[in-house]
Amino acid sequence: MTKKGLIVSAVAAGGIGAELEVAPGDIILQVDEQEIEDILDLQRFTAGDFFALYVRKPSGEIWELEVERENGEELGIEVAAVCARGVKRCRNRCLFCFVDQLPPGLRKSLYLKDDDYRLSVTQGSYITLSNLTETEMGRIITEQIGPLYISVHAWDPQVRQFMMGHPRTGRLRGQIGALSRAGIPLHTQIVLVPGINDGAVLSATVRALAGFPAMRSIGVVPVGLTAHRAGLPALRPVRPEEARAVLAAGRKWQAEFLPRRGRRLVYFADEFYLLAGEDIPAGEEYDDFPQLENGIGLIARWRENLAATLPELKRRLTAWAGRAAAGERLHLVTGTAAAPVLAAAAARLAAETPAAARLRVRPVVNRFLGETISVAGLLTAADIAAELGDLGGDTFVLPDVALRRDGLFLDGRDIPWLEARAGGRAKVLPALLDLT
Repeated sequence: MTKKGLIVSAVAAGGIGAELEVAPGDIILQVDEQEIEDILDLQRFTAGDFFALYVRKPSGEIWELEVERENGEELGIEVAAVCARGVKRCRNRCLFCFVDQLPPGLRKSLYLKDDDYRLSVTQGSYITLSNLTETEMGRIITEQIGPLYISVHAWDPQVRQFMMGHPRTGRLRGQIGALSRAGIPLHTQIVLVPGINDGAVLSATVRALAGFPAMRSIGVVPVGLTAHRAGLPALRPVRPEEARAVLAAGRKWQAEFLPRRGRRLVYFADEFYLLAGEDIPAGEEYDDFPQLENGIGLIARWRENLAATLPELKRRLTAWAGRAAAGERLHLVTGTAAAPVLAAAAARLAAETPAAARLRVRPVVNRFLGETISVAGLLTAADIAAELGDLGGDTFVLPDVALRRDGLFLDGRDIPWLEARAGGRAKVLPALLDLT
């Protein structure tokens, strides 16, 4: 029996795993005769209704568990890592790598640069393809592993190699072609760096990607630059006039692709519209919202949710006000980018529901990474505390994207620390106060 396998991190109550007494700390070794080396093996070999699961307990005892799935029952087992040998590391040296722009002294896990196709298909993480071996590419095609999320940045091989600092990045054309011919659904992103991959380079990249039948979306996001770039290449953020030019070109591309592909195909980060001072498009213009996790269409989706849940939101606010102490306020924590959107929504609510007059939007300036970083997902507990001051027992609402999976903020502090520092009670909700 092999010593390879995946460590169980969580078991859902009511699932097959719980029924069979699988527990965190157990190691999944095999499914039937197939050894399990990564999460894709586990998903593939447990897809059927009948199989044997071989699990090694912490005592060293190996259990053979017969699984008989009924009525679409979930296995209900989460694993600690996507591969028994660990996550595949990135070997690129991108000019704009966000990890390289983090300040020293943070948790080691934050400095991990992954470039693993298994994270792409299971979590929507973007990969570059430059770290794929021929064996891995063959597996993706043979097993039809997808959809894949791919960082492209530039179609021109020389520009891409310059931006990403690795000779293998120039092989992108052949790789995208092979994946498309195999029918693997592809979602791509372009991190726009002014003066390098904008203008004609951006246009050529978008048009080249749009020519592949397997292409499902092309996301364009502005480069994120922190205040910690000492010793790194000199780059600058996208300017408002440049954002307007990108969006103008984008509208022409969308008008061209929509009748031909049945979707607009190319989409732009909310930051572009906010930077350009333009209205966020209606939700329908994002088609099926293929790149929400990339910050593309978040505000449009939130507005749709707000409209659909407005009566319930009013009811909840009224109920909260009835329980709250006289004069108590509800503070909505957000990044500076989304603050105007939240403020407009709060004003609308206040005009319709007296309880909403107690809402106060609290945009937090990111001093930890630099004021140009304006999204809520990169806020620290210290910066939030500095904005809130002493709340005197008020409630404050935190966007869930500001917290890591381990419940910590980027600076390693937790909610109890923030509550004590701000003198208030925290409530965590999805970003932009989505109360659905």
